[in-house]
Amino acid sequence: MKLTMVGTGYVGLVTGVCFANTGNDVVCLDIDQGKIDMLKKGICPIYEPGLTELMEKNYAAGRLRYTLDKGEAYPDADMIFICVGTPSDERGHTDLSYIDGAADDIAAAIKQLGLGHKPKTIVVKSTVPVGTTFRIRDRIKAIVGDIAFHIADNPEFLKEGDAINDFNKPDRVVVGVESAEVGEQFRDLYDPFVRQGHPVFIMDVLSAEMVKYASNNFLATKISFINEMANLCEAYGADINRVREGMCSDSRIGHAFLYPGLGYGGSCFPKDTLACIMMGEQAGVKTDISRAVHDTNQRQREIFFKKILSHFGGEQGLTGKTLAFWGLAFKPKTDDIRQAPALTIARRALGYGCTVRGFDPVAMENVAREAPTIDLFDDMYEAATGADALVICTDWDEFKSPDFARLASVMNARVIFDGRNLYRRQQAKDLGFTYYSVGRAPVRPE
Repeated sequence: MKLTMVGTGYVGLVTGVCFANTGNDVVCLDIDQGKIDMLKKGICPIYEPGLTELMEKNYAAGRLRYTLDKGEAYPDADMIFICVGTPSDERGHTDLSYIDGAADDIAAAIKQLGLGHKPKTIVVKSTVPVGTTFRIRDRIKAIVGDIAFHIADNPEFLKEGDAINDFNKPDRVVVGVESAEVGEQFRDLYDPFVRQGHPVFIMDVLSAEMVKYASNNFLATKISFINEMANLCEAYGADINRVREGMCSDSRIGHAFLYPGLGYGGSCFPKDTLACIMMGEQAGVKTDISRAVHDTNQRQREIFFKKILSHFGGEQGLTGKTLAFWGLAFKPKTDDIRQAPALTIARRALGYGCTVRGFDPVAMENVAREAPTIDLFDDMYEAATGADALVICTDWDEFKSPDFARLASVMNARVIFDGRNLYRRQQAKDLGFTYYSVGRAPVRPE
């Protein structure tokens, strides 16, 4: 099948590469000359394990192309996937200007082809408020008139850091269509990815759009819930790790996304939770749970920062201190720092006159651009040198079993604020560290 991806960001690039890898002819279209030049050289603009290798393989085989030319991307495509950005403001209102621009370009290409060509299937892959796919359909129809085309919605469910595996072995594929014919087109396209028995759900367009928001909002709810329980555990002297073990052994509950910490970040959970709130406001529907999820998540960072403030004796006590941060990306196995808890906490510390030193295995370039006041180091122990405390914000594997003796030797004081509960409390105490975590009482050496 001939496919075009509009946009070579996270969704468009992963989707295009994985479709090419199953034998489809894929063109990736973008307006960024620099990005297209990088891609043609085999340089991946994002950090995603396994993606570069698949890019190189399929580009060499001629199944994957990159272009700035709309005249190359649109005319021969059977299906056109719109994978452009849909940023939102702090209230959850989605900017659809990139979607609209892509729709107008596609409409112009279809109009130029004229009557009689095989109808193209235009697929909204970007996450959009419910009703947007039909809005795009009507926008295109206003331009092309009687020329036939199909519209569909195909939400993505890719975890950053594990996107290739998610695409190749999806839990489910969700597609919203207006006709059985287009549904069968999607079944053919996704057949190589669901042979292990996972379902392809063909449904109406509005429900498909809503599935993405409902899924992410529920996962965000689980994260906020376990953090609220962690705060109760601290208040009453319980251990959230023990509580979690007992709670999650119930088959009705399970373990996924029920890990206490600093709350969720990234581009999806914050945006999609706020979008549900915004859609509720527009429809006159109360979304009290979604509001509580968002508020709890934002408050979790402040609760953790207050532990740092309290340890140093309040606001004035932080002035002149040095904090070392291990982990700056919002989660491991990605360089994404959007809505990263580490940056929220680091900026708060900087505001009180702290010096902030940081290390992250892959996110350093993004941090240098977005937060230049953080001093960055290429080695985790170098970042901790001279620090009055270590703050752990991302659970990268290399942080889980550090050389504690080396760490103690380079720090000014043996103090760890662990936002991911990487270490055992007794272990930290035996090594002479004052240790703060989430949902567990702090420990101090005797």
